[in-house]
Amino acid sequence: MGRADISTGEGSGSKRARTGIRRFFTWRRLIAYALSMCLLLIAAFAALYVWVDVPDANASAKAESNIYTYRDGTVLARTGAVNRESVPLHRAPLQVQHAFVAAENKDFYSDPGVSLSGTARGIANTLLGKGKQGGSTITQQYVKNYYLSQEQTVTRKLKELVIALKIDQRMSKDEILEGYLNTSYYGRGAYGIQAAAHAYYGVGVERLTVAQGAYLASLLQSPSAYDWAVAGPNGKRLVTARWNYVLDNMVQKHWLDAGTRAGLTFPKPISPRPLPGMSGQNGYLVEAAKAELRRSGVSDQELAAGGWTIRLNIDKNKQQALERSVDQQLNRKLSPATRTVDQQVQAGAASVDPKTGAVLALYGGRGFTEHYTDNALRRDYQPASTFKPLILASALDHGATTQQGAPIGPDTVYDGTSQRPVTGSKVPFAPPNEDGRDYGRITVQQAMNHSVNSVFAQMAVDVGLSEVKQTAVDLGMDPNASGFGENPAMSLGVMGASPLDMAGVYATLDNHGKKVTPRLVASAQHGDERAELPGAIGGQVISRTAADSVTSVLTGVVDDGTGHAVRRSGQAVAGKTGTSDDDKSAWFVGYTPKLVTAVGLFGEGEHGTQVSLRGAAGGGRVNGGGFPAQIWGAYMDQALSGTPTSAFDLATGTSTDPAPVGTETPSAPATPDPAT
Repeated sequence: MGRADISTGEGSGSKRARTGIRRFFTWRRLIAYALSMCLLLIAAFAALYVWVDVPDANASAKAESNIYTYRDGTVLARTGAVNRESVPLHRAPLQVQHAFVAAENKDFYSDPGVSLSGTARGIANTLLGKGKQGGSTITQQYVKNYYLSQEQTVTRKLKELVIALKIDQRMSKDEILEGYLNTSYYGRGAYGIQAAAHAYYGVGVERLTVAQGAYLASLLQSPSAYDWAVAGPNGKRLVTARWNYVLDNMVQKHWLDAGTRAGLTFPKPISPRPLPGMSGQNGYLVEAAKAELRRSGVSDQELAAGGWTIRLNIDKNKQQALERSVDQQLNRKLSPATRTVDQQVQAGAASVDPKTGAVLALYGGRGFTEHYTDNALRRDYQPASTFKPLILASALDHGATTQQGAPIGPDTVYDGTSQRPVTGSKVPFAPPNEDGRDYGRITVQQAMNHSVNSVFAQMAVDVGLSEVKQTAVDLGMDPNASGFGENPAMSLGVMGASPLDMAGVYATLDNHGKKVTPRLVASAQHGDERAELPGAIGGQVISRTAADSVTSVLTGVVDDGTGHAVRRSGQAVAGKTGTSDDDKSAWFVGYTPKLVTAVGLFGEGEHGTQVSLRGAAGGGRVNGGGFPAQIWGAYMDQALSGTPTSAFDLATGTSTDPAPVGTETPSAPATPDPAT
């Protein structure tokens, strides 16, 4: 064979070989392969679209804290595992809304809810182990936060894509943006824009400026690195650049005027602050509010789910004044390190508006985390002689008479001999007066001034023990309280009662006999729904004449009796001291026309046992005219500071009615005996 033949043969074989390979990679076949692949991908995506449903929200996305506020709306405490308070979109100023769109997804209002390029880039980065990536739309980020999880997997990213497409069809853009703002994490433990506004600027979302909104929007890219309080120089440079980027995008989208943008300066956030918690008085207030809500029909499960905004009636200034008064008049005088009895002194107090029933201040003890029992609500101690006005109220309301047939009133004369046996009682009873003092013949007014046990024991029997108890219950005492039996000992106040109970009872007297049930919670809202709360002011439970006559008598206790420590020049004050057997509790409950406050002191030993208060603060006996009255006076001076002095408008059925009680400065009385 010649060369030509050889050459021709080789060329022919090579041509045949190339023809065999090319037959698989012709242009037609390549196009067909591409179309087939596209069809397969479309079919796979269609199957995925059908297969993937929109799931229920994940638990963490729905978890919210409960927000407890003072009456003025300032935050008192946040409870719950997640610091979040979801808010409707309209609460956020429109330019703040636009700042987030400008930062994350400029075409949000017109896009289909997904970014295919961003998702593809994310999947590629995930496969290459590069972790998180940018490029997701606001809708996709909302889906990730609300329906899925933060895990970086191809499966999760594909689900995110499908669900985002479906959500964009089912929800409006405003609904999606609202969900996005409420589910995003902003750092400082803040989930959602409302928590972030409080954490970084100390304001509610509605008070955010556009500059502040742009900073919060910038944070979402890297919350920990961009927190101005902890960021290094590079972090501060980056977040400033990001902030400028957001504002420039807003100008580009015509959401912000260029001139306004030029005048904006970087809004440095406040320093991080711990979340308001349960220490101090906060824990007592939160737990008391929860208990009141439960009585109103809100279940523990509903509260545990979070998302409640609970506004209390507590006045922040009065609350602080009450805490200061207990601290200054009592706690600073105790030396628990050197005196055992000082370790056992517990104080509780409640202050109520008699016209509205609002609980304006509450003192539960030394601190919720130190002493769990709320001293303002506990009912295990006796109110002692603060019960005596209720006996007189019952006598007046029922038109009762003495054993001799004389109508019972302030001027009625009784035998005040100590340990005088009560007549007309099926149960023998002969109570001693304080220090065994005999008063002889004494008026009811004088007996109230000096808290004469023998007089009120007899009066309770004269009125009728069942009638006295019913009056007490009508005024606000617990009928099932420990020791509340229908017997002559009732007259000494041997049943259990709390400072809040007694504040409510005396508020009813102050309110001319119309029932006052103290209410701590002003409102409780969950989303757009508000809990139905009972009213605080009820109907007439005793006649106005009876209530006002008791008030008149109690002004005498302050002017000329055991409550002299709380006298205030020009200010009408009515009140009563009380000290239980062996000084285990000491009380002062008093009121002006505008405010009722009950202060109780309790001797609490190990395991909640009741012990004597004698020797507290290095003194001797402890009675209602001492620490309780001093705390009451110091608090009321602050609580009523700046308000005009007022007089009681009383209708007692006597000729003195036209002249309001308490308009004159009382003269100094003789030093009274200790309260009982």
